Amino acid sequence: MKERTYHIITFGCQMNVHDSQWLGRALEARGFSAAPLEEAQVVMVNTCSVREKPELKVMSTLGRIRQATGNSPRVLVGVAGCVAQQLGDALFRQRQVRLVAGSDGISGAPAAIERLLDDPALRLSLLDFTSHYEEREPGAPLPRAAAGHVNIMQGCDNFCAYCIVPYTRGRQKSRATAAILDDCRALLASGASDITLLGQNVNAFGQDKSGDGTSFRALLDKVDALPGLARLHYVTPHPKDMGPLDVAAFGELDHLCPRLHLPLQAGSDRVLARMGRKYDAARFLRLVEELRRARPDIALSTDLIVGFPGESEEDFQATLDMMRACDFMASFSFCYSDRPGTRASRFLDKIAPDVQQDRLLRLQALQDELGDRWLAARVGQEADVLLESRSPRDAAAGNGESWQGRDVYGALVHVPLPAGDHLGRMVRVRIEHAHRHSLVGSVSGGRPC
Repeated sequence: MKERTYHIITFGCQMNVHDSQWLGRALEARGFSAAPLEEAQVVMVNTCSVREKPELKVMSTLGRIRQATGNSPRVLVGVAGCVAQQLGDALFRQRQVRLVAGSDGISGAPAAIERLLDDPALRLSLLDFTSHYEEREPGAPLPRAAAGHVNIMQGCDNFCAYCIVPYTRGRQKSRATAAILDDCRALLASGASDITLLGQNVNAFGQDKSGDGTSFRALLDKVDALPGLARLHYVTPHPKDMGPLDVAAFGELDHLCPRLHLPLQAGSDRVLARMGRKYDAARFLRLVEELRRARPDIALSTDLIVGFPGESEEDFQATLDMMRACDFMASFSFCYSDRPGTRASRFLDKIAPDVQQDRLLRLQALQDELGDRWLAARVGQEADVLLESRSPRDAAAGNGESWQGRDVYGALVHVPLPAGDHLGRMVRVRIEHAHRHSLVGSVSGGRPC
């Protein structure tokens, strides 16, 4: 073990990844350095409770940490995030766990870690929800990257029947617009030109007591106008809150990319009502039509839950029909599973696991078909690709190398290039081949950022 070193293990969504990146930079600003798991003095596990059996995953990870560190009492283990909020002080039954930080409490984790290192007999839990969004301490300088994320809010007020987020991340709290813009400027100053705004329900930004009067569309206008920005994205909107101004932004803002992740969850009106989603299939289809009128080339992806309690085969077929009608280019899909405290966990008409799995495989087969067709249609087109990293693919020919990046639709594109540092370059590429989840192109004209 090396003194004042840390290792972070992250599960879950982009918000968790963003939280972990901030925590690492905050610790580095306090004099810590990153280290492999086997050598770290502080090990943080940032957890997610959205997917199946999250508690088992966390316990398995804690077991792996014990094995890697020899169960040393000198190693400080902390558990943060949604499962930490859910299990609370029960996590202290694990010998090495001395810090439990919930979704709001993670902002106090750096100071808590310092205090715990000074007092080896102490354990701390940071589980209280705050009434307003509390800004976090600044961290070490941002690393050089082509793209970055900025959190604009925390929590959710929707209480969908299946979702644990309001219980583990708390009620909705919007950040101050000025703080968001400062974070965006810092990203741009570090060399990024692609920004994604993050939140559980971004369209509701500003509509809570933490809001400063700025609407989501007004925030988009402000970010879009920042010098140095090339691309703007956001996740995740709620279809019920996406109004005409949000839709029009796709045709009006210079940098808002024609790619939107729009969670459907189910295609059956009966299931949507039971989920508490507050829209029906017709409303969702109208929204898709409005988006395509505003930006005809917009690429849509979605979230889908298979086997929600009471879902019939007819309900499931309605979901498949909606997938075809919306022509989703990608989706995240998984079988329903209970989350403690949610309304759906008390529903008695659960779907048998073998039926759920059969439906999931059929849904994913359809999505593969839709995704393959969308990617195949890109062949022969030209695209601007923002290069993010070296590609694991070998260069197609010569002594060069292959880099990978994203086009304006968020598709991963592999590009053979001469040897060198191409991070952050925007290159004009002709798409030559389509694979299952990515594209391959050749440079037709480069434009450095």
